[in-house]
Amino acid sequence: MKSRYSPQETEKKWYPIWLEKGLFTPKRKEGRPFVIVMPPPNITGMLTMGHVLNMSLQDVLIRWNMTQGRECLWLPGKDHAGIATQNAVERDLKAQGLSRHDLGREKFLEKVWEWKEKMDHKITQQIMDLGCACDWSRERFTMDEHLSLAVRTAFVRLFKEGLIYRGEYVINSCPRCLTTLADEEVEREDFKGKLYYIRYPMESGGHISVATTRPETMLGDVAVAVNPSDTRYSKYVSETAVLPILKRRIPIIADDFVDPDFGTGAVKVTPAHDADDFELGRRHGLKAIVVMDQRGIMNDNAGPYAGLERFEARSKIVEQLVRDGLLEKVEDYTYSLGKCYRCSTVVEPYLSKQFFVRMQPLAEPAIQVVKEGKITFHPERWTKVYFNWMEGIRDWCISRQLWWGHRIPVWYCDACDIMVSEMEDPPQCPRCGGPLHQEEDVLDTWFSSWLWPISTLGWPEETEDLKHYYPTSVLVTAPDIIFFWVARMIMAGLHFKGEIPFDHVYLHGLIRDEFGRKMSKSLGNSPDPSDLISKYGADALRFTMISLTPKGSDILFSEKYIETGRNFANKVWNAARLLSGLITYRTDKMPSKDDLDLCDRWILSRAGQVTRRITSLIETFELNQAAKAVYDFIWHEFCDWYLELAKQRFYSDDEKMKGVAVEVAFTVLAQALRLLHPIMPFLTEEIWSLLKLGEGSILESGSFPEAPFEHDPQAEREINLIKGIVEAVRNIRGEMNVHPSAEVDLFLSFPSESMKDYVTDGEIYIRRMGKVKNIYIGRPSTDHGPVASSIVDGVEIGVPLGEVIDIDVERKRLQKELRRVEALLAKTEARLGDTSFRQKAPPEVVAKEENRSKHLAETVSKLRRSLTMLGGQGGSL
Repeated sequence: MKSRYSPQETEKKWYPIWLEKGLFTPKRKEGRPFVIVMPPPNITGMLTMGHVLNMSLQDVLIRWNMTQGRECLWLPGKDHAGIATQNAVERDLKAQGLSRHDLGREKFLEKVWEWKEKMDHKITQQIMDLGCACDWSRERFTMDEHLSLAVRTAFVRLFKEGLIYRGEYVINSCPRCLTTLADEEVEREDFKGKLYYIRYPMESGGHISVATTRPETMLGDVAVAVNPSDTRYSKYVSETAVLPILKRRIPIIADDFVDPDFGTGAVKVTPAHDADDFELGRRHGLKAIVVMDQRGIMNDNAGPYAGLERFEARSKIVEQLVRDGLLEKVEDYTYSLGKCYRCSTVVEPYLSKQFFVRMQPLAEPAIQVVKEGKITFHPERWTKVYFNWMEGIRDWCISRQLWWGHRIPVWYCDACDIMVSEMEDPPQCPRCGGPLHQEEDVLDTWFSSWLWPISTLGWPEETEDLKHYYPTSVLVTAPDIIFFWVARMIMAGLHFKGEIPFDHVYLHGLIRDEFGRKMSKSLGNSPDPSDLISKYGADALRFTMISLTPKGSDILFSEKYIETGRNFANKVWNAARLLSGLITYRTDKMPSKDDLDLCDRWILSRAGQVTRRITSLIETFELNQAAKAVYDFIWHEFCDWYLELAKQRFYSDDEKMKGVAVEVAFTVLAQALRLLHPIMPFLTEEIWSLLKLGEGSILESGSFPEAPFEHDPQAEREINLIKGIVEAVRNIRGEMNVHPSAEVDLFLSFPSESMKDYVTDGEIYIRRMGKVKNIYIGRPSTDHGPVASSIVDGVEIGVPLGEVIDIDVERKRLQKELRRVEALLAKTEARLGDTSFRQKAPPEVVAKEENRSKHLAETVSKLRRSLTMLGGQGGSL
């Protein structure tokens, strides 16, 4: 094996081999297969760090089940992402001085397909570079011919069932993207704005004041509403007010919806530009007046403000109200502002005709299957969030004013005023025989995505894949699309297939930078995964992302954390390299228990224990804990302890002794690689191959062997005590500045004879690992001079220092260091005690100082203890 591990060389080598051997294409086996359908990334550019996390977690689950011998399918795909992709292509056109309208619909769609082909290749390569065990022979795209057939089938079926309808409602409109948005596609944030108090003159004299955050919409007012129980306004109900500026006569109405505590208790009613006002207007039979177009430009109904942009119109209207003496006051006011989730433009509630899906009939069975435990959310707390949304679900607006997407399969006859939706394009009106024209809008991207688990496997046809691989096993995704996608897939699976789409939903956290900010391209805090893979290797990146991911919580990520993954890869490589020189001494036959050394029994027992723990952790989706468990086992138990404890036997002249140690080491390494493979597949496959640890790929090694790894609690107790004693000796050597080559004497006093026997069995380990010359039973006498002491599991440890260090020199060194650290501690505590510092400094700076203070205090305590052991004063001198 090479002296240094090269992740770039290894990772470039193995993925083509896996593909050539067809390891990711499942072969039929007994039992239910393990199946994941990939949440399809959008074809808008590079993968994000969120994708890296999501893909890595899925790959862990797939590869884990592969190594258990199960039939596994991970079906990949990509999403056409209507709004996002159209925006990206339009930006390209704009740079060329063109718009989509310059090209026309057909030519524009040709450009989008060209974009798709370019981005498709790039995304696929990134997924492969990450090592994902996807079955590329089954790859799907949401606008593939067959998936388009599934979309049309679902639409036509729901249309004929009366679950899709076209209606006039106030929806969310993005003036930038020029399309409607579902409620879930609007990102809400607190906004510090203004609350304007406006006087509406009464025909009978006087005025009534209303409060609003959007004065520009008052031009569409058709009423003023008050609460019927609000005695302040009882006399005004049924009277008439005059709309400022436009002088339109509008009624005063009473409705329980009005909150008497908001503003003045009287509110303007604008049914065309507010969803709540729309419902209020319907209850009272009020006309809706649209005063701006979808671009946020005021229209002819806005009178003198026609042609102005909405926020410009707001300023002009406020100025006019001031001139007319009708602006009573303006207050600072914080309210929830909705923005487009794609471009962050402030959305506009807008009255238009759209297509909707009636959701309540679909939601009821989807609620029931979760209540019955047929689908489990991980972490469990998301179940309540799911129920809250599903039980208050609103109809889903599925039409979008775009060109890129599945065009809505509805045709209109102008003569008969009917709508037709069939599986085949209708040639003429079924009623009058006249010409038809198709709806211009396309379907919401999520309308194809909600069919993903069934459409990718062949629905609406009853394919062999659909029969065999549906329902799938687990969905891995982020909680921010639990409403967009997760809930809707459950509804679609039950309605169209009659079965749940998956058994488990694993919701991982979002990626944030080390300061807690959500990673995004706009902030410039989201690196390109390809750059990180080139620099550190995919395995190091995967390990870092997985180990950082607490179940269901957000992840604080920094590039510096990848060093941990890279260092771990090097540690594993070096351990394998050590054993590679011993490969000729392998017997491929496990020694009998009687031939095993104490440390052999211990490491085999620990391998079994960690295997069982990691199995449990992965099955309960505690993947970060599984990564940490395998890291601790390989680095600390196998490398730092076992290989060191067994090293003398590796080079022994006793062939039998050497053979036993080598066979145990190779057996445990093979098991460790099986455990690590789902997390770091390239590294483990390379070592598995070089050391010839099995026939074929590690993925073909079958389920974990149990025989060599039976639990041996006695060996674990003995080695744990020996480790504790060695670590105590090492700590004493370090604190007392004992030269690394100097051997020390060791005194041990035991609370019981059985513990004494433990140490007797492991005496050779204590001598070698602790650089101990002589071991004495009992406590050292005063004749031994200064003694450093410690206690481990009731065993008293004493290390005489007189012969290994110069006591006077060491005492002076410690006193000097103590004075230095105490001065730093005093300075830090003074700073933390300064109220001004705590109020003005950023929280992360205060936290850093608090950690520094804690560390310094611990250091002072250690130095004082060391001085006491040397017979010096424990305080500062």
